[in-house]
Amino acid sequence: MPVQPKRWEVAPRAPQAYFARFPNVPPLIVQILYNRGFTEVDDVNDFLTLRWSQDDPFTMKGVAEAVERLQHAINRQEPIAVYGDYDADGVTATALMMHILTALGAKAQPYIPNRFDEGYGLNNDALAELASQGIKVVLTVDCGIRSVQEVVYGNSLGLDIIITDHHTVSEEIPPALAAINPKQQDCPYHFEELAGVGLAYKLAQALLQPEAAGNGRPEVGPLSDDFLDLVAVGTVADLAPLYGENRVLVSRGLRLLNQSLRPGLKALLEQAGPRSDAISAGTIGFVIGPRLNAAGRLDSALAAYHLLMAPNEAEARELAVHLDAQNRERQKLTLDTVEVARQVVLADEAQQPLYFISHPDFNPGIVGLAASRLTEEFYRPTLIAEQGPEFTRGSARSIREFHITEALDQCADLLARYGGHAAAAGFTLKNENVPAFKERLLDIARQKLEVDRLRPTITIDGEVNLRGVQPALVEAITALQPFGCGNPTPCFLTRNLAVKYLKTVGHEESHLRLTLHDGRQAWGAIAFRQGHWINKLQPNQHIDVVYHLEFNEWNGERLMQLNIKDLRLASDPQP
Repeated sequence: MPVQPKRWEVAPRAPQAYFARFPNVPPLIVQILYNRGFTEVDDVNDFLTLRWSQDDPFTMKGVAEAVERLQHAINRQEPIAVYGDYDADGVTATALMMHILTALGAKAQPYIPNRFDEGYGLNNDALAELASQGIKVVLTVDCGIRSVQEVVYGNSLGLDIIITDHHTVSEEIPPALAAINPKQQDCPYHFEELAGVGLAYKLAQALLQPEAAGNGRPEVGPLSDDFLDLVAVGTVADLAPLYGENRVLVSRGLRLLNQSLRPGLKALLEQAGPRSDAISAGTIGFVIGPRLNAAGRLDSALAAYHLLMAPNEAEARELAVHLDAQNRERQKLTLDTVEVARQVVLADEAQQPLYFISHPDFNPGIVGLAASRLTEEFYRPTLIAEQGPEFTRGSARSIREFHITEALDQCADLLARYGGHAAAAGFTLKNENVPAFKERLLDIARQKLEVDRLRPTITIDGEVNLRGVQPALVEAITALQPFGCGNPTPCFLTRNLAVKYLKTVGHEESHLRLTLHDGRQAWGAIAFRQGHWINKLQPNQHIDVVYHLEFNEWNGERLMQLNIKDLRLASDPQP
């Protein structure tokens, strides 16, 4: 199946009267925020000033009950287990809660299940083991909201279970002592999109309020803001949307990361290689997050947890070396898995609306990454799974036209376990159910998707005349950071730019560097992974480009440049 050309979709221009409501904000900034759904003056002002006032954790359903039970356990020295997930979100959430609970004098221990032996979320064997160790309270972070039967079993063992989980809820909420998830219909909290570590942070906020902690809080204890670096890492790594409260928490967390790095993160960044720029959401997404995730993907996530908890650099350095090596292995395994699965897609002459690819040799820690790569390349919902002796375990990634977790809901009778979001999910099922599962998913996809219309889309914030762009405007765009899921880097379109110079650069000459002219001035441009255009373009040709506006700093100079995301000959029709 050939790779589909991208569709360029320019966002509709905001009404002229809307611009008049923001006389002191550049019109292009107003348009960008309008495109992201910020249509009220207060919402725009809150976004630009990084303000979020509706942050009282006690307005979240279950928090008061959770605080009361945890405080009781702290005062009576009842053992508490913090039960986390094995990804970066779960590991940062586990580390945050362990820091808080131990600082408050709790008798607490972490538990992170092994992806290969136990799978995602709560499991009965783990709960039985914790109960046998004398644990009285199990506090989940980043998991548990769909573990109805497991919570019932834990209750039968005498465990008090507190769930904090941001994943999509089902019709039945587990009968836990408290279930903290703002996606519940009867939860009045004003922001539903906190990551797992964000919910852990809200619970920590509540625990550290003097009126909540009672006599159990030490005279000099931690402040919840001390852990915003962990919140930033987990939130960005988990692709939680960077607007609302997440934007505020991540911005404050990035500020903390750039002021004082905890030993583990400092060692991890040093191991990753030299850097000259500030730590950004991109640093988390491409450097920190993948290395923390590598531990749980290939072995045990406890290595990542211990790195975050390391009290000094000497202890952290060895763990950082280990995680960096695992990340390199993860990269190779991902490439190998993608290539095997890719051949299956390319061999499909029927062009299915959805792909389910399983293999006994696939590593279950890698399948999500492989699914993501193939979904991006072919623009189809893609499920990649490891076929074990009895169970098939996999990950799904989807496109904006297809809510993958809702599709899995329609296959619940065939699944042993599943959960996720609109765009990503994990699942486990018995091998004997795989054929029926695959066929049902395909039927659902055929009903919802028109194959001939499926094409990756670049959403463009506006068409821009580069002659009017000055450094101050690029500064204003940069100030909209952190960019990521829910607040993508602003994307612009300019037509009919003349090519004055081009050359390939980088490893295997895979990137393209250009000089473009808008009729008045020249613009430097870089097009990553688009070196193939070198044989299709010539000087003085005119092209249309979709790009990010940014600064390029080199040898003490700071120049505006275009970071090109896609291009086409000006004479070509819209694909």
